[in-house]
Amino acid sequence: MDISVIVPLYNEAESLPKLHEWIERVMNENGYSYEVIFVNDGSTDESWKVIEELKSKSGQQMRRGMVRGICFRRNYGKSAALYCGFKAAEGEVVITMDADLQDSPDEIPALYKMITEEGYDLVSGWKQKRLDNALTKNLPSKLYNATARCVTGLKLHDMNCGLKAYRKEVVKNIEVFGEMHRYIPFLAKNAGFTKIGEKVVQHRKREFGSSKFGINRFVNGYLDLMTLWFLNKFGKQPMHLFGLIGSLMFFIGFIAVCVVAGTKLYALHHGVHAMLIGTNPYFHISILMMVLGCMLFLAGFLGELIIRNSPSRNDYLISKEI
Repeated sequence: MDISVIVPLYNEAESLPKLHEWIERVMNENGYSYEVIFVNDGSTDESWKVIEELKSKSGQQMRRGMVRGICFRRNYGKSAALYCGFKAAEGEVVITMDADLQDSPDEIPALYKMITEEGYDLVSGWKQKRLDNALTKNLPSKLYNATARCVTGLKLHDMNCGLKAYRKEVVKNIEVFGEMHRYIPFLAKNAGFTKIGEKVVQHRKREFGSSKFGINRFVNGYLDLMTLWFLNKFGKQPMHLFGLIGSLMFFIGFIAVCVVAGTKLYALHHGVHAMLIGTNPYFHISILMMVLGCMLFLAGFLGELIIRNSPSRNDYLISKEI
């Protein structure tokens, strides 16, 4: 099979027939064998009924493509939907797109060629000309993407674009969880898939329904980015971070305590009045630094113990073997 199109959705019943018809037309014009996997993320409208109807119509006609559906019992989020879609996909190239008709299926042939002919592992869409509200979406999106570029080292202008193309090997070797769908290119890079490209794609206005995302996604996105950065940098060696910082804090606190004690002894020896050690704020700050240093060191030590006993401690992706 040439292409798997994965469409995660939540309450998008009105847009699904038009989206499927559009995908089908593009695929038939280009002669691709394909499957469309609709992942219903706990919708409360008629989305699943529409998917069943599309599946029934697809099965009644002789076509090069088929419709598949996955239905969650409740809303788990886009990452869970993509994870299940990736797991079910059988096409050599996997395309993801949103169900709200803001992503154009006409982009699929060019994305497919970038994977199959130009050798990219992953191609991310870039909605260079956005039709969203400039204040509530465009500006926060620019700030978010600028931060993501600095932290991840990936020069992508729109990392969270729903329209992406993947080599099959990529989606079978990365795990999308939590709300990490925003950083799939970073996950792929960490897994060793380094040929990651970008393509300018058309952005269309939403035709039906309303957006499911609020401003809180930018705060959550920043926190998730910091989590991924830490896991990539110190996930296998937590002691390298916590142990180092803890040791430095303990050492500085210990030196500070020695200075405070030495100053008191010097004053007593020369008969000079000096503040009591117990009332000296520098003494308490020094002790606090020593305690925090010990706690950070122990956190790193416990992290190492957990890693040593993790069943995935020796999970490595093997590219080739002879």
